[in-house]
Amino acid sequence: MREICFDTETTGKFPEHGDRIVEIGALELIDHIPTGKTFHEYINPEREMSEEVIAIHGITNEELADKPKFYEIAQKWVDFVGDDGIFVAHNASFDMNFINMELKKCGFKTYEDSDRIIDTLAMARKKFPGQHNRLEDLCKRFNVDDSARTFHGALLDAQLLYEVYYKLLYGDENAGLFTMDNNIKINKIKANSKVNIIERHFDISAEELAEHRAFLEKNIKNPLWLSDEVNT
Repeated sequence: MREICFDTETTGKFPEHGDRIVEIGALELIDHIPTGKTFHEYINPEREMSEEVIAIHGITNEELADKPKFYEIAQKWVDFVGDDGIFVAHNASFDMNFINMELKKCGFKTYEDSDRIIDTLAMARKKFPGQHNRLEDLCKRFNVDDSARTFHGALLDAQLLYEVYYKLLYGDENAGLFTMDNNIKINKIKANSKVNIIERHFDISAEELAEHRAFLEKNIKNPLWLSDEVNT
């Protein structure tokens, strides 16, 4: 299964009132594990942002002046998502409304299939009813390191969201086998985040090996596991 864990930063809360996307960050998952393939763009929203909004994500009007407009990166985004990508987002309706608005402005097909959308906020509310379930709350609850998050940032938030999503799926006690490289700074995002697979080693006694061999010889005819090719 291929999923796109993503986040957006915007000029405000209401696309229907003219607010636009200023940043998109996303990472690709295969069977819930990051592949290392990411998408990240700052976008000129073609309008000014208020100081209140800038205080949230730390991106200024001046910094966006020379960035591409959405229509200039739309095809790149569509290609990254592909036809099979399932979206994973926190408060997904917010991000999807903005993505669809921008795509519609450019004449691209919008994403209307609800089966392609997973909302981690809805998952968290079901798992932790009556509790605060913002992304920062879930990071704290699941011991996800969000110390680099001095501002909201789309790719950083997508990476944190992945770790939260994994723990929502598998539980805190079973999570953490696959950890993101979080050595990143706001506005200085690594292009290719690494996935570190933690090796697990098990000590098997001579008695356990003997019992396993006896089981194979008794129950399986010519067991592959005892062939010379495997044991050399």
